[in-house]
Amino acid sequence: MEHPTHFVPQLDARQRAMLKAMGITVWSPTAEKAPVSTATESPSQVALTPAPAARSPRTAPVAPPSNAPVVAAPLVQRPAINASALAGLDAEALAQTIATCRACALCEGRRHAVAGGGHLPADWMVVGDAPGDAEDEQGQVFVGDEGVLLDNMLRAVGRSRHEVGPSAAYVTTALKCRPLIGQKPTDADIAQCAHYLKRQVALVQPRVIVLMGSLAAQAVLGSTEPLGRLRGHVHRFEGVPVVVTYPLRNLLNTPQHKAKAWDDLCLALAQLPGSGTP
Repeated sequence: MEHPTHFVPQLDARQRAMLKAMGITVWSPTAEKAPVSTATESPSQVALTPAPAARSPRTAPVAPPSNAPVVAAPLVQRPAINASALAGLDAEALAQTIATCRACALCEGRRHAVAGGGHLPADWMVVGDAPGDAEDEQGQVFVGDEGVLLDNMLRAVGRSRHEVGPSAAYVTTALKCRPLIGQKPTDADIAQCAHYLKRQVALVQPRVIVLMGSLAAQAVLGSTEPLGRLRGHVHRFEGVPVVVTYPLRNLLNTPQHKAKAWDDLCLALAQLPGSGTP
């Protein structure tokens, strides 16, 4: 029986064999089913149609059963701070430990951990909330406009973080790593850094501590009360008088609070016997 492509007049036997080997069927209505037409079909009107490719059946995605257990992302295991081990560290060793600390998630976004600055011992100890972008970049505490304001405030009460002796002031922050934008430190983060802060208090041996901000108040006093309720009172930490005031960024953005901050500094100064109020 002659191959079905024999009705295409312009294809010879060799061309038809090649098309068959390529899987191409030359299609045209059979003589029995072809409609009656008086027109003569020209060779150019014959279409070559490839055979349709075999389709594999699609498998619909199977939804997990409603009672399937939800697998949570693995938690990052972080080394806990050994508070008893910190008790044997001097200021330099403590700063090195802080620089490599990875006890909480705040370490993931930092360039530098910031320990603090000033000479030891110091009668005054100032604790802010956390390093900012400038502190994180330089690895130094209280730089830029906030640092200038703090230095002016300390100078007004006869103190300096650059001095040695009775006029010395040691400055640091409750958190040692800068929180990223939108990253709110957790109670656990604050508690981890509080171990470092407690050791710093033991090394500085301050006669008064000034807390500038709510995170500092939480780390030292364990209180989440608003600053308005904590201000104007003398608190205690390890037997040391503690005074709470506004953070430096707040004082820069809200200058009317500077008069109240001055009152707080005078309250702190009054805790030093023989200091007097400026």
